[in-house]
Amino acid sequence: MIYAVILIVFPFCLALAAFSDLFTMTIPNRVSAVLLASFLLVAPLAGLDLAQIGLHVAAAVVVFAVCFCLFAAHLMGGGDAKLLTASAIWFGLNTSLATFLLYVSVLGGLLTLVVLLLRSQENVILAARIPVPRLLLTAKKIPYGIAIALGGFAAYPSSPLMQAAFRNSF
Repeated sequence: MIYAVILIVFPFCLALAAFSDLFTMTIPNRVSAVLLASFLLVAPLAGLDLAQIGLHVAAAVVVFAVCFCLFAAHLMGGGDAKLLTASAIWFGLNTSLATFLLYVSVLGGLLTLVVLLLRSQENVILAARIPVPRLLLTAKKIPYGIAIALGGFAAYPSSPLMQAAFRNSF
């Protein structure tokens, strides 16, 4: 049962955050709260000891500190900062966190280029009646929750909890 939670909760929350950010340019606080709370409930049941859980919490604290600075400098939205922090706790202070952040960075750059291209072609898109969320064309921000979700999907198989799930389920 615990491994089903590991396989479902993280990806579901990321997907929910991505769709919400795409269509409303907001990420509900409850998504980040569910990610944090479910990690703290699942980690000990999946076999992580207190020291390992501490490293996961440390990863979230480090990511939060960086995100807070980016938010204060108006370079990152608050929902994105919370989602990135809540996602980081699932990876811990190891190479899977670096992999996750690398994926998020690269995909975020590509997402930004695509959104800017779409915005430059707004008249063409509207005239052709191409189904694109209106806020994607008119908002002044980038729905970075999409990049966080895609980066999370790509890096999640290498995360400690997924590794534990695969080790213990077979």
